[in-house]
Amino acid sequence: MNAGKVVRVAVNGYGVIGKRVADAVTKQDDMLLVGVVDVVADWRPRVAVSRGLALFGAASEHAEAMRKAGLKVAGTLEDLLGQVDIVVDCTPKKVAAKNITTYRRRGLKFIVEGGEQHSVTGHSFVAESNYASALGRDATRVVSCNTTSIVRTLSALKRAGLLRKARGTLLRRATDPWESHEGGIMNTLVPEAEIPSHQGPDAQTVDPELDVVTMAVKVPETLAHLHYWAVELTRAASKEEVLAAFRSSTRIALIRYADGLPALNAVKELMSDAGRPRADLYEVALWEDMLKVQGNELFYAYMVDNQAIVVPETIDAIRALTQAEIDGKISIAKTDAAMGIGSLPW
Repeated sequence: MNAGKVVRVAVNGYGVIGKRVADAVTKQDDMLLVGVVDVVADWRPRVAVSRGLALFGAASEHAEAMRKAGLKVAGTLEDLLGQVDIVVDCTPKKVAAKNITTYRRRGLKFIVEGGEQHSVTGHSFVAESNYASALGRDATRVVSCNTTSIVRTLSALKRAGLLRKARGTLLRRATDPWESHEGGIMNTLVPEAEIPSHQGPDAQTVDPELDVVTMAVKVPETLAHLHYWAVELTRAASKEEVLAAFRSSTRIALIRYADGLPALNAVKELMSDAGRPRADLYEVALWEDMLKVQGNELFYAYMVDNQAIVVPETIDAIRALTQAEIDGKISIAKTDAAMGIGSLPW
């Protein structure tokens, strides 16, 4: 696809991530959201239709159920696929892996999200790390929320020549807020059964050079994830050098206890007051006044909004696969500007 041509996009799956990706696509001046696909006929697709989005059923039976529920339906997934250049598959875990046969049969480029295995596409994506290697590919996988945060932060240190190895502990929220009535955990902590947890090896699918080990614990809360990191630097460094490395990424937001942001809920409230859609935090929110450097050792913590952090990455992945923009820095800047990333009122 030539640069300058509008990319026609389908979003398959209008759930937690899909609805956010759909909204983000509509904000890009070089993309057109042709339609969204789902399997339910409840309030979720009803909201999509009320916002003027073209709604498609995953199959004929889903489209018929939507019509019976009074929804305006434009057709089925197969109908939509004939109108687009690329599909972003935001369906539940393991569903996308089944859908790719259809995409490949039609010769369509596609993106899957982090719930799928790296082997599904053979390429995993974080814009600041490996945009160039995604150019023109048929498919990529935007890695999970936690993996995205790991690659963003460690890549910032790596670009500054400061990263030797990293060891992280992840406090993982138990479930999404909207379905916390159905599951999750109460009054306990659940350690992930293996060390390393899957996020470290997953980060290495994006950058094999990263020396990273992760451990994870599921905790009884739903707002966001919290990471603690201990990093061995390549040399003794000052705190300001480290902060400068993190500031080199527009997708790392340095926050401070001193500004009344001592906890995850306070950061989410800031996002709401700042006018972010759904109070979404697209950046890694890293506490700069907690960060500590001792010689060649670095210690820091940050927050990850798992509903939002992968959305700008997905937009950049669309440009990379379709070659709508060859330069990753330009794509990132376009996405950031369209979504208000880097404009928080600090």
